[in-house]
Amino acid sequence: MLNVTMIIMSTSGALGRYIDMTPAATIWWRCILGAAFLYTFCKWKKVNIKINWAHDGWSLIIASLLMGAHWLTYFYALKLSNVAIGMLSLFTYPVITAFLEPIILKTKFELTHILLALLVLIGIYFLAPEFNLENDTTLGIIFGVASSIFYTLRNLLLKKKVERYAGTTLMLYQIIIIACVLWPVFFFYDITTIQTEWKATVALALITTAIGHTLFVSSLKKFSVTTVSIISGTQPIYGILLGFLFLNEVPQSTTIIGGALILTTVIIESTRTKKTS
Repeated sequence: MLNVTMIIMSTSGALGRYIDMTPAATIWWRCILGAAFLYTFCKWKKVNIKINWAHDGWSLIIASLLMGAHWLTYFYALKLSNVAIGMLSLFTYPVITAFLEPIILKTKFELTHILLALLVLIGIYFLAPEFNLENDTTLGIIFGVASSIFYTLRNLLLKKKVERYAGTTLMLYQIIIIACVLWPVFFFYDITTIQTEWKATVALALITTAIGHTLFVSSLKKFSVTTVSIISGTQPIYGILLGFLFLNEVPQSTTIIGGALILTTVIIESTRTKKTS
């Protein structure tokens, strides 16, 4: 079931690349539809959706803005490059987390994290054909790494909140806040293309966002966080396969090498965490 969850969540790459709308409009529709699905799920399962806004409101709002920034930059990475490079750039976040966590949460800093960060940089070097800001692939990698930083900061901010609230509750409010912030897309972008993109957009909201994230949170009840993080390293692999099957995107040899280095750092860090816990 955990592997099925990773396959479901990996659909974000192919769907984000396939949907022919501007990322802001795509994410707005994703949030509106995803919120409807999650609210229905919470009511069905009688999940407590009450939040102590006086105590946790600002943290949740900031986390939502970071999540929105993460989605926007990730979708731009997919549009500028391809599924393989977009997802592999994003999956630098486990090592970025290991590097930023001691700085933000004042935990013990380890030299190994610097070495792993260097290995990730080497992996990114193989992903980029050349460091040229006029090159779409290079811009895609920059957006992908930026997305991983936003995702890392959001996860660190919500680390203690998960202990008090259900994951579905936190996700529900996050996408509602993101939808409110992105409301101006009505005035700047043509969102009527949803008429021809609604099937893929509904799939993104229902399958990837509502079902995928719900199953992901549920898996933490059966497995340790370390185990889940190790298995999460398969998401880019599944995503690349889906990109090949549905979009006919064949990754280059340098992409495979760079991706292997990035995923190796994820496995090393997760295994180290398990041994020291």
